[in-house]
Amino acid sequence: MPTQHPHQFPISDCRFCSLVSKANGEDPIGTAGTYDYWLIMEVPQPWPQEIFQENPTIQSLMGLFEELIFEHGVKLKPMLIAPDGEYSHPSFTRLFYYYRPAKLFSQFEKQEFVVPKSEAVALVTAIFKHLMHQPNDLSEFQQYQQQTSHIRELMVCTHAQVDLACGRFGTPIYRQLRKEYAPASNGKLRVWQTTHFGGHQFAPTLVDLPQGHLWGHLQPDVLDLLVQRNGSVLGLRQYYRGWTGLNKFEQNAEREIWMQSGWSWLDYLKAGKVLAMQEVAQEQDADWVEVRIDFAVPDSSTSGTYEARVEVCGEVMSAFNSAKEMELEAVRQYHVSRLIKVKQT
Repeated sequence: MPTQHPHQFPISDCRFCSLVSKANGEDPIGTAGTYDYWLIMEVPQPWPQEIFQENPTIQSLMGLFEELIFEHGVKLKPMLIAPDGEYSHPSFTRLFYYYRPAKLFSQFEKQEFVVPKSEAVALVTAIFKHLMHQPNDLSEFQQYQQQTSHIRELMVCTHAQVDLACGRFGTPIYRQLRKEYAPASNGKLRVWQTTHFGGHQFAPTLVDLPQGHLWGHLQPDVLDLLVQRNGSVLGLRQYYRGWTGLNKFEQNAEREIWMQSGWSWLDYLKAGKVLAMQEVAQEQDADWVEVRIDFAVPDSSTSGTYEARVEVCGEVMSAFNSAKEMELEAVRQYHVSRLIKVKQT
């Protein structure tokens, strides 16, 4: 892929980072983040830019949250969702807790609670202590647990106070999914608005749970394929930010395997491992990485291993924030230069 330069896009006409990213051909793969846990709580809008610091309820939990991530190294993604007139209950708070069930997995396990607002902090604290292997008792919240493991949750970033692009492009996609797709799902799909979860330049961007996929640069005409999975997986390639069960370089390899394997790949249990990489100070600066993706079908009748080499193939200019004066930065682009199935049993 040739290096592209900012003059290819008339940024003087644009205030939105996602338009610059898209016009300059930035590939979203490898930008999904890597998580073992998700903690997602209902908090009413409006959401200020620094809601995690400014909301009194969340602020009281920040110390525990920082201890969990920075001291214990737990790969946890916190997010907030807006209550919904149809889904939500006045004076109650919904909380989703998703966790990685095993080393090889295809989707996150889900626990959903709808608790009185006065109990929300206690529930989050109990979950945090559980993650730190400290004494806690989640059983006292069992009465509030919802049996919703069959429901797919699509969460679209509309957090305009963090970046204008998420409000401008996320909101119409959210509304279309909420009005057209959720009601037609027979109770198997809900759609939510979320606070920022990273990657404004890929707006409209969404999280697809329990699978844990991230999507970006979405357009209305691709929603059928994303939701219904009723056509070729190749149509989703350019919108796929990656699967959060893997790291950045493994996500590149996993996309190639999925594009070759088709929809059945989504149900395969998977895990990734870095085998070798160029020696650099920062892992994300490596020119090349060798990775392994292990897989197994759910009934364990078949398992195998892919090995891939992921290499830099150029760079594009992108903007990480929307602004009147757009600041562009060079973003390295990677591709899979070699992919082989080394074992299958």
